[in-house]
Amino acid sequence: MITTPLCLAGPTASGKTAAALALAQRGPVEIISVDSALVYRGMDIGTAKPTAAERAAVPHHLIDIRDPQQAYSAAEFVADATRLVADIQARGKRPLLVGGTMLYFKALFDGLDEMPPADPQVRARIEAESRERGWPALHAELAQADPATAARLAPHDAQRIQRALEVWRVTGRPLSAFHATKKRAQSDHPIKATALISLEPAHRAWLHERIAARFEAMLADGLVAEVQALRARGDLTPDLPSMRCVGYRQTWEHLDGAFDGAELRDRGIFATRQLAKRQLTWLRSMPERHVVACDAPDALERVVALAQELA
Repeated sequence: MITTPLCLAGPTASGKTAAALALAQRGPVEIISVDSALVYRGMDIGTAKPTAAERAAVPHHLIDIRDPQQAYSAAEFVADATRLVADIQARGKRPLLVGGTMLYFKALFDGLDEMPPADPQVRARIEAESRERGWPALHAELAQADPATAARLAPHDAQRIQRALEVWRVTGRPLSAFHATKKRAQSDHPIKATALISLEPAHRAWLHERIAARFEAMLADGLVAEVQALRARGDLTPDLPSMRCVGYRQTWEHLDGAFDGAELRDRGIFATRQLAKRQLTWLRSMPERHVVACDAPDALERVVALAQELA
């Protein structure tokens, strides 16, 4: 029985779900979601969550495990995923880790770094500066101090920009320097970067077309109503990690009256393209990955063949 863990990554809209289901048809697998948005309950349309039928066809894990008011860290993911891999292997099935949250994959492959603790005073000062100058200005400041980290972050990614600046100001070292320090040797861990299949487009226009079509489908399926229902709870704010997810942040701003529905479409598509660009940057920093052109006609067959080679 093949139980070697396999990882399947790629930018948003690259066809990861279809590839995962194709693998599930070839052998007994259970899917572990590697997605920081799929953990949230009540956020189905904007996250392109697997359908009920897809989840019934093969067991999925780490989906709908948090309320949108709660945070979910990379450390929690590593602990949960490591436990699930062992459980799935014990059942004689193959763990298939699928998603696009590259920070989670990196933490899983390389281990977690010994990061400095939070400094409430420094964090409060950065928060005050953000209100005066805006997060894009702080992102530009971060690009001077830590270009490697800034390149991975969107100019409005408040939580991560704040943390990266906090680390820089407290230690005088860029966050990327801590990420370069490995706590755990590859050979000591059952999940390795060498078991990573990466879906990457040979032609960026192909991915852009899919991103546009998918966001338009989300709007047609009721994304605005989904965010309205989340806002109606009364306990969520746009600063929460859940509400900063691509698509949700833009829809929240639209409901605040910042722009109309046509601009929501354009902003949502642009933000998703930017996310895909950052995901591809992460992937290209992983030289051991096995690349499959997701826009090739035989992409699914190539994924299946590679999965067999990596068993």
